[in-house]
Amino acid sequence: MRILEHGVYRGPNLYSHRRMVRIQVDLGDLEDWPTDRLPGFAGALVTALPTLASHGCCYGEPGGFLKRLREGTWMGHVVEHVALELQSLAGAPTTRGKTRSVKGRPGVYNVMFAYDDEDAALVAGRLAFQIVDALLPPERRGIEGLETITSGGVDLSGVDTVPAAVPLVEAARRRGMFGPSTQALVDAARRRGIPVMRLNDQSLVQLGWGANQRRLRASVTDRTGLVASELAGDKAQAKALLEAIGCPVARGIVARTPEDALARAKRLKRPLVVKPLDGNHGRGVTTGLRTDEDIVAAFALAQPHSRRVIVEEELPGRDHRILVVDGQVVAVAERVPAHVIGDGVRTVAELVAEANADPRRGDGHENLLTRIRLDDQAAADILARQGLGVDSVPAEGRFVALRTTANLSSGGVAIDRTDVIHPDNAAIARRAALAIGLDVAGIDLLAPDISRSIRETGGGIVEVNAAPGLRMHLAPSEGQPRDVAEPIVRMMFPRGAQARIPVLAVTGTNGKSTVGRMLSHIFRHTGRTVGLTNTSGVYVNDERVFAGDASGPKSARMILRDPTVEVAVLECARGGILREGLAFDSCDVGAVLNVQPDHLGLKGIDTLEDLAAVKSVVVEAVARRGVSVLNADDPLTLRMAKHAGGRVCWFSMRGGHETPGFLLKHIGEGGLAVLYDAASGEITLHDGGVARAVCNARAIPATLNGAALFNIQNALAAAGMAYGAGVEPAVIGAALGGFASTFEQNPGRLNVYDGHGFRVILDYAHNPEGVRALGRMISAIRPPSGRTIGMLSVPGDRREEEILTVGEIGAEYFDQLVFRETPDNRGRAAGDVIRLMTRGALAAGAEPARIHGYHREEDAVEACLRMARPGDLVVLLPTRIEAVWRQMLDFRPIPAANGAPSGAMLEPPHG
Repeated sequence: MRILEHGVYRGPNLYSHRRMVRIQVDLGDLEDWPTDRLPGFAGALVTALPTLASHGCCYGEPGGFLKRLREGTWMGHVVEHVALELQSLAGAPTTRGKTRSVKGRPGVYNVMFAYDDEDAALVAGRLAFQIVDALLPPERRGIEGLETITSGGVDLSGVDTVPAAVPLVEAARRRGMFGPSTQALVDAARRRGIPVMRLNDQSLVQLGWGANQRRLRASVTDRTGLVASELAGDKAQAKALLEAIGCPVARGIVARTPEDALARAKRLKRPLVVKPLDGNHGRGVTTGLRTDEDIVAAFALAQPHSRRVIVEEELPGRDHRILVVDGQVVAVAERVPAHVIGDGVRTVAELVAEANADPRRGDGHENLLTRIRLDDQAAADILARQGLGVDSVPAEGRFVALRTTANLSSGGVAIDRTDVIHPDNAAIARRAALAIGLDVAGIDLLAPDISRSIRETGGGIVEVNAAPGLRMHLAPSEGQPRDVAEPIVRMMFPRGAQARIPVLAVTGTNGKSTVGRMLSHIFRHTGRTVGLTNTSGVYVNDERVFAGDASGPKSARMILRDPTVEVAVLECARGGILREGLAFDSCDVGAVLNVQPDHLGLKGIDTLEDLAAVKSVVVEAVARRGVSVLNADDPLTLRMAKHAGGRVCWFSMRGGHETPGFLLKHIGEGGLAVLYDAASGEITLHDGGVARAVCNARAIPATLNGAALFNIQNALAAAGMAYGAGVEPAVIGAALGGFASTFEQNPGRLNVYDGHGFRVILDYAHNPEGVRALGRMISAIRPPSGRTIGMLSVPGDRREEEILTVGEIGAEYFDQLVFRETPDNRGRAAGDVIRLMTRGALAAGAEPARIHGYHREEDAVEACLRMARPGDLVVLLPTRIEAVWRQMLDFRPIPAANGAPSGAMLEPPHG
């Protein structure tokens, strides 16, 4: 076998709407050896991984995959199931996968499987190949390219058994996992359809998009105040505030030295508690102190955590944590310190080992419970106070305390008491949270009986905690689990609050950038802040915040993370969809403008139908209540309606008397469409059986008085998309009336300059259909007596037939042809692109004298401008749009004898 490539899809993609890992593999000779031809393989696989018996595969019932093994299936499919099962054994809830042969490449397969953590999935994928390979007959073994699949610098070589593989997948997953509190909040947000974006490799999370986003880190939200958090951290100040409003608290003092503590604690009633002033998670806390020696020892344990130490009276009762969210009590848990119960047989250490074997226990905060530690002085001291050591055998039924504090982080357990808390106690906790000012607060309250008022039984508030852990409520050791994440998310996004911003995604072979610019202009007209991505960069309103090709998912995420953006307009190019999928789970409006020959023969996209399938991903991701905007004049986009999400809005250049029958039927049934009537020039929007005027196409400056038909078509798409996002037709028309395709407004798209005595048009057309559409426009506006001079090129990674075709089209529309190459050779030999375009032009009847070739783009631009005379039309199709525009502006024609500018004085040498 040979690994050809791999990638991670983070959003809807060509193969699935789910997040998936894809590994492309060439099975080589194994293509002729399905599982039914490999004696003993299926049995060895099931012996190594018996839980594969639960996989239903295509049969949809347990044992389905084993049936496939017996019937005969290929190694790629086997690896898919092993990768899924390794993740499942490591705790990931992943069950979906698919393996598909690559068209036209026998023995090559795309192996795909879902994941909840990218690194863990890549580890599982690689180890699945290694495990399967080790089970093959010796003469069939060997995998090339496996080392390209890496994760976190961990050495995975030589691991080819399930017992060795699962811990590695677990470790990778653990590195990337959220803690229980953050994960619960993320899950609660996703249940409500709120987008979730992880902002770092810790627990900082963005909920929602753009201007509607909120942020949290565990149970700390972006509305958790700094003053409130600092007050909660200063236990003495917090206690003073609570005491001032009548909340029962423990009497105590704050000391800097043990001597000071002993002196001032004489007026306190023992037993006492010693704890750091600003500690957390129960670190450095000691309870039940009765002697001066105990106090001094406890002071020494507390001081490493805080320069000042609290000494206070120990309140009577059991330890409870009351969770208050937005001023309301949402859960109560009784916390029991880490302990074991003796059985008269096993030692303390053995009893602890048994408790730690509980799968709910883990290190730190990674699991619902924390492992109990015996390797520190605190545990030894507590055992000693009970007359025990780690090797002691407690009597049967004896309660052996291992900590004095009941924090889960030190191994404690929780019992749900939400339904029995006395109203007085709930009111005290609520007032405490409000007094400190925390939106999410954990109130530590000691009460002999939580169902009775502490004003009668004694007890009180010990601490108020910012960033309280949620796991004791989510999965208590006893009692009913409480979904405490939901009220936190509800507080952040109350009823009616929007988490998403409108997302408009546009794709197609030609016109994407112009439609995106038109949409940005329309939404700016409504007063909203617009985030835009395209091949020129990332824009927020008029500011370009990133320069470069930004038509992929990484750039889209920049916009969705920007807190100022109210509307996102995202260009979704073929490359990003193939590489990573979409940056969003769904969009409000999606559009496919057209599907034309371009980028074919790259990344497995060999036909127009292949390309259409990639483009279709955008409209398939449209939300149920959204709008899919499709070109009714393109046969390939017509077919997408069947799988497009939301309502379909057709746009067509065949309006008026030319409207095709299927569109008339669609409109008659109340469907949505935007049509252009060539006779009148009117653009009309149809919805619900009502026709509404948008504007006259000739009134849109970017159409050059109606001559630029492709920009009329772009305006139709933009109108349909804007309307789908809630903008009224009249507003759309008014905005389009101010859209001029200037370099400032739409760089590289039909930019016109008349400052040199001849007209220059700069346009990014770079494929046959784009050049042909531009040529038709040039025919409509060409000067009656002047010449047309065109600089053309095609990226070198395009197929020969496309490069030849551009040469042919150039011969049809330009009097002088200037072919150039750099900076887009993309692997082709120098001169090859010029040679092919020249061949195409000659085949189309161009005289050799009309054809000029230059290797460098700047030389080709100079040649065109020097060649031009007054009245000529120069058309530049650049790669480096900004550089060529500056070069054109800086050009200085050499004055002719009669004073008119002339450029024909110098002919640069041919490249």
